[in-house]
Amino acid sequence: MSVRQALSWKQLAGMTKWSRDYEQGPTIAHSRLRLFGQPESKIRVTLFRDNHAWCPYCQKVWLFLEERRIPYHVAKVTMRCYGKKEQWYLQKVPNGMLPALELDGRMITESDDILAALESAFGPAGVPMSTVTPQRRLERQLFGAWCQWLCRPARSKGEEAQNKKEFEKVLAQVDAALSKTPGPYFLDDFSIADLIFIPYVERMVSSLFYYKGYNMKTASPAITRWFTALETRETYRGSQSDAHTHCHDLPPQMGGCYENGEPDQKRCKQMVDEGPWDSLLDTGLQEPPDAVEEAVARTLKHRDALIAASCVKNSAKVDEAIRCALTTLVGQPCSVQDKEMATALIYIRDRVNVPRDMSIWAGRRMRAALTETAAAAGAVNAPEIPIDNRYDQQPVQFLNNHSSMAGL
Repeated sequence: MSVRQALSWKQLAGMTKWSRDYEQGPTIAHSRLRLFGQPESKIRVTLFRDNHAWCPYCQKVWLFLEERRIPYHVAKVTMRCYGKKEQWYLQKVPNGMLPALELDGRMITESDDILAALESAFGPAGVPMSTVTPQRRLERQLFGAWCQWLCRPARSKGEEAQNKKEFEKVLAQVDAALSKTPGPYFLDDFSIADLIFIPYVERMVSSLFYYKGYNMKTASPAITRWFTALETRETYRGSQSDAHTHCHDLPPQMGGCYENGEPDQKRCKQMVDEGPWDSLLDTGLQEPPDAVEEAVARTLKHRDALIAASCVKNSAKVDEAIRCALTTLVGQPCSVQDKEMATALIYIRDRVNVPRDMSIWAGRRMRAALTETAAAAGAVNAPEIPIDNRYDQQPVQFLNNHSSMAGL
């Protein structure tokens, strides 16, 4: 039962006017078509990217298209760790790789090859790719050091310390490269050099905080300035994910991520998983005024699929539990004492995905409301987030219900 009467779906619908123009408006994960003021007949490009708007290589191509304002169609495909790859896509790309791009009828895979083709057809993002070889090499060095620290289990504290030291050595080089320019970017203005770094540096910040208790932004003031500048760009904000999403989507992609077990690491992990999310370092953005309305609107749109995909099979209880959480979200605290209802809420909380479902601040508010609403029921045993795969988020379960928290 709920301690306070939950608002009805109709009442909740009356509390949000949130909407976006997916075709012409700011960058957003839910778009299937981007026009930038051009007629659809002029489109030469189709981007094949992941349903979950999470793939780092897809993000790089996505950002290039958005920055250069190249009209394109979007076709969404399941990443293997989320479920079975679609047959229609395998007919186009037999190895199933993502991203892929169709340009003037020609299929291209490998993100760097895609960027080169787009640059040739539409012009560079700031400067030609051929001029940023040093930055590309540095990004791969940073990636390698990150993987060594995060994804290789240390056999001793000494090995853990050495892995950290090697990462910090390369990070200092990145900090120095950013500090060479008068502005916040790798070159004088935003360019392909920044696009190359964005996807994995974003994931590094989150994962090292969660698994190592390491604040990469504190360690590199230039990285902090860089992210502050990136967040002024609506293109980046539209593709930006958050710490919770990254930390739980990385393990099946990377083959495992290893905690160091230090007190700071445990504290950081708890903050990412249970809050308070406002204190996280995943964004320096101020909360937009429509964050709550966005969370309500996105949940309303996909409530049937959410209820059907719940780990709790009593749909009436799940329905009421979600309405209770949204009632809390809009400022009318409502709690549940029923264990099944609380379990349903925690299950959803642990699977809110940014930007697939909603933007960072909307996600923060949604997670907080779900947690607060479930608290009166005490501890519950919601199914844990898997680490070998993310089959708990298979897009097919949403497609079969004619709506999707996967932005389909």
